[in-house]
Amino acid sequence: MTEPVAVTGLGLVTPAGEGADATWEAVCRGVGTAAHDPALAALPVDFSCRVPLSREALDRRVGRTSWRMSRSAVLAVLAAREAVHDAGLDPGTWNGDRVAVVIGCGMGADAAREEQARRLEEQGADMVSALTVPLIIPNMAAGEVTIDLGARGPSLAPATACASGATAVAVARDLLVTGQCDVAVAGATETAVTPLVAAGFWRAGTLSRRTDAVAGASRPFAADRDGFVLAEGAGVLVLERAGEAAARGARTRALLVGCGSTSDAHHPTAPAPGARGAERALRTALADAGLAPRDVDHVNAHGTSTPLNDAGEAALIARVLPHCPSVTAPKGVLGHSLGAAGAVEAALTVLTLQHRTVPPVANLRAPAPGFDIDCVTGEPRRQDVRVAVSHSFGFGGHNVVLALTGAS
Repeated sequence: MTEPVAVTGLGLVTPAGEGADATWEAVCRGVGTAAHDPALAALPVDFSCRVPLSREALDRRVGRTSWRMSRSAVLAVLAAREAVHDAGLDPGTWNGDRVAVVIGCGMGADAAREEQARRLEEQGADMVSALTVPLIIPNMAAGEVTIDLGARGPSLAPATACASGATAVAVARDLLVTGQCDVAVAGATETAVTPLVAAGFWRAGTLSRRTDAVAGASRPFAADRDGFVLAEGAGVLVLERAGEAAARGARTRALLVGCGSTSDAHHPTAPAPGARGAERALRTALADAGLAPRDVDHVNAHGTSTPLNDAGEAALIARVLPHCPSVTAPKGVLGHSLGAAGAVEAALTVLTLQHRTVPPVANLRAPAPGFDIDCVTGEPRRQDVRVAVSHSFGFGGHNVVLALTGAS
């Protein structure tokens, strides 16, 4: 059993807007944020879930250094600032040598990569930006956050596809419990809503094709689900050792008590039959926390709205947690922000514990026949959630489960 760490701050920038409160209110309303996307207009799937802020608006919020940042780095900086402020910490006075930054990213800044490739092809090498490499490398969001916050401790950028955000939180927890830092700013960012990425996922058969009803396209665990909606966003959590957070009088939103990470070693994109790797991740997280399966009150599911993932995850939940804890899946509202999803959903799990409320799964009346799980539908459910788990699974067979408990 590993020492628990306190979650003392949250920061979110998602298709629901800027700030943790905006995202929480949106998932509780249970209405999808997908809309037709002009950037994808020429594609068979022409909709996405975008952060509703223009680049100009984002730049104004970040300030004068934003000119050198990709959109994904900008979102990460904004989410990190919110999380640090929420934690009651001041980068102007903290010991930056003892602050770690772990910001995951599944794909890097794909819009910048595509734009610069277009410039090279159409206008020649002289028109390619000198900032091309720092714009597109996936670690630069973490780098810009360290610069913005003056954080000089360990900085890492995990890339485990759609589990990157959860991996970042798990790695940050390890840095804290091994004494390598005193504060960890952890999460993930992704802005991969581009024509090439969308076309690739469409060709792979993973995107919903409901072009005539886009707000209802993402429908986790529904019988008629047909794929996910591509999204962007960023989520950041501030983690501290629980005793030290209490000593400085910080508000502890929740406790991260266990983490489990496994690999399927099966296929580049398809989940392993029976979700056995994901099951080991869940059991490992619970064992790490000193909990039994029956202790789990709530599951924040990966819930991508794809036929294979949802079927495997529903079977996994029913098999390991047969007492039917409540289940939600935020991707029904927010779409699938790929590498950022695990961090966004970890933050939402913290808010579920804190508010004792489970948001509904958008666009779902009842789970598909044969899915023996208790999905919350229609409206938020009041529930005294004491123990919750957040699932994140990614291409390459990466499985990460985080176990969290209430602060008191």
